Amino acid sequence: MKSLLLLLAALPAAALAQVQLNGAGATFPNIIYSDWMLTYNQAHPDVKLNYQSIGSGGGIRQFSDGTVDFGASDAPMTDSAIAAIGGNALHIPTVMGAVVIIYNLQGVSQAVKFTPDVLADIFLGKITKWNDARLASGNSGVTLPASDIVVVHRADGSGTSFAFTDYLAKVSPEWQQKVGKGTSVNWPVGLGGRGSEGVSATVSQTPGAIGYVELAYATTNKIQYGTLRNSSGNWITPSLAAVTAAAAGAMKDMGPNTDFRVSVTNSSGAQAYPISTFTWLLVHKSYSDTVKARALVQFIWWAESDGQAKAPQLGYAPLPRELHPWIEARLKSIKAAGRSVL
Repeated sequence: MKSLLLLLAALPAAALAQVQLNGAGATFPNIIYSDWMLTYNQAHPDVKLNYQSIGSGGGIRQFSDGTVDFGASDAPMTDSAIAAIGGNALHIPTVMGAVVIIYNLQGVSQAVKFTPDVLADIFLGKITKWNDARLASGNSGVTLPASDIVVVHRADGSGTSFAFTDYLAKVSPEWQQKVGKGTSVNWPVGLGGRGSEGVSATVSQTPGAIGYVELAYATTNKIQYGTLRNSSGNWITPSLAAVTAAAAGAMKDMGPNTDFRVSVTNSSGAQAYPISTFTWLLVHKSYSDTVKARALVQFIWWAESDGQAKAPQLGYAPLPRELHPWIEARLKSIKAAGRSVL
């Protein structure tokens, strides 16, 4: 009886000890974040993690409004957005990935090749047929249909759109002038789909459609995607190795004090896939709740160390190991009640 009373007395304390951490944001890393959170909770049942895949724009908004404990984005916050919350924001890279060009062409089994200028002009609405001479010239031996090209883009604020438009702005002066880059832009042409799910569903259901999603999403859902010519003139099929090659160039522009907001699109590496990107967790430099802050930082450090092993099997490129000491130092700088929580 005494032992039972002790057990019952301990139950409310155990229930109170559970930490609930809520996050929201990018769809791109949702596959690996979901896996990480489930795996971590199994080993740490006192920490419950909830993540809503709503797009990078929504993640930045909810993080800035303070309605979630952490945000997630494939597009870094702007200086003005960080200043609007008193500078209380850190970007912690988690994994890397690629944005791939998906399409719906029945009877075309080979991967369609896209040069930077042709891809930009398709999304500008200047190339409207699949058998356009400029597109056909890069696809010798492939019979492209005479059907219309139907452009599909994200309708919501999206880090995937940011990476894609960041790339197009670098390779096309006309795109840079008329459209620019951002999580949301005024698309010259096309249909909108919400999330990667919406884009891929619209492309799959629309003959002649073209769109863009994350490599991990395309491979998991077995969606056909194309090959791009990179800045070195090489045709590159999206792969984790090609994403890592893009990261190598980015490392040259980084250092121990970097804030990690680095673009890796259109990398100069000979084997680099041109639409590669980091994805970031958004966390505060200072939290009011010590218990939550400590639990969050411990989870992130687990993801940055043990969790990286899951990346390749889920379609993501792990971070270069050279980044780990810098990330650890950044996590150690996070404070609650004036003290480091790691």
